[in-house]
Amino acid sequence: MLLLHGFGPSSMWQWRRQMQAFSPSAFRVYSPDLVFFGDSTSSSTNRTEVFQAECMAKLMAKIGIGKYNVAGTSYGGFVAYHMAKMWPEKVEKVVIASSGINMRKCDGESLLQRSNCECIEKVMLPSTATEFRTLMALASSWRLVRMFPDALWNDVINNLYKKNRKEKIELLKGVTFGRSENLNIDSLSQEVLIVWGDKDQIFPVKMAYELKEILGDKTKLEIIDNTSHVPQIECAQEFNNIVLRFLKGS
Repeated sequence: MLLLHGFGPSSMWQWRRQMQAFSPSAFRVYSPDLVFFGDSTSSSTNRTEVFQAECMAKLMAKIGIGKYNVAGTSYGGFVAYHMAKMWPEKVEKVVIASSGINMRKCDGESLLQRSNCECIEKVMLPSTATEFRTLMALASSWRLVRMFPDALWNDVINNLYKKNRKEKIELLKGVTFGRSENLNIDSLSQEVLIVWGDKDQIFPVKMAYELKEILGDKTKLEIIDNTSHVPQIECAQEFNNIVLRFLKGS
């Protein structure tokens, strides 16, 4: 089982509530940091999520894993989609969580309007406490965290968002989805599970219903109530149960 994270903290942190839940259930779990996250780096100038998919596929081949399931949240879902599309003989089942791979240019513009920000990096890569609170309001159902002092959020920003900031901005600008009003995705041959929070303000839930229709007849959709952009953390037990039922075929 390959777990692919989104922007923000390390993969181990974003998937921490899945690592133990999935491992005893007959899965070997791999949760690498994508390129330019954690200690992962590259000399390549390629900044697309397709490049990330190529790197993850090479990693799995390097460690001798021939077939595997893949789950991606947010940006990690972009990577998971490309892996499934490019290597259907290797990728078995696919989980896409809170990942608007069907976004159009207007969806990105709407996100900037909701956040009252002029560019996407101010939303996804906050550099001030105010910007971080905006991200939390969009991405999380937790309300109390917004009351924490600036000093705490500044520490969080220094620990999570400063390293490889230039390269991460380039990754945001390198995303191939959402560059026009025309969709650039096809159906997948694999069984696909889409998991989404009904309160998601990064990728609104209406996108989940459209994505289900696009990805084909083998696609299932699960909406988690009162949950925002990180259901694997906000409602970990329900998320885990949904994913495990899907992977085990029940």
